[in-house]
Amino acid sequence: MTTPALHPDFRAFIASLRRTGVRFVVVGAHAMTILGRARQTDDLDVLIERTPENAAALGNALRDFGGFDAIATAAEQQLAEPNRMLTIGKKPVAIDILNQISGVAFEDAWAGRVEVSVDGERTPFLGLTQFVANKRAAGRTKDLQDLELLREAGVEIPD
Repeated sequence: MTTPALHPDFRAFIASLRRTGVRFVVVGAHAMTILGRARQTDDLDVLIERTPENAAALGNALRDFGGFDAIATAAEQQLAEPNRMLTIGKKPVAIDILNQISGVAFEDAWAGRVEVSVDGERTPFLGLTQFVANKRAAGRTKDLQDLELLREAGVEIPD
């Protein structure tokens, strides 16, 4: 298991999520890194649990992170609703906050998470089974290529 090299802003955002008690799982390319194969990415993808309480905690995290008070209020209202996403920052340091991903419910993502130390704190990343289910359900060329990159790295991809 490899700890991903995270931009300082990503590390600070994750620390804000932890401090404010947000239930989240890092997904996407950073999760792929801890599963065995790094690839270039220009954002951090975070899946949050879709509940009013967690959306309120996310609002607090955005305030704690700094400079996102107006977005925090919108996040508290909108991210408790199905199929919502919020992006803060700009590529190559964008942060995508999702409350739903293809093929994997948050409860399954949480149950299958892999915890990795980031700045000395345990941080949840999407586990292999859920990563594969998400990539297959998304079905985009780049998602299927991610699975091939993992195979090339010697990771056994579950059926």
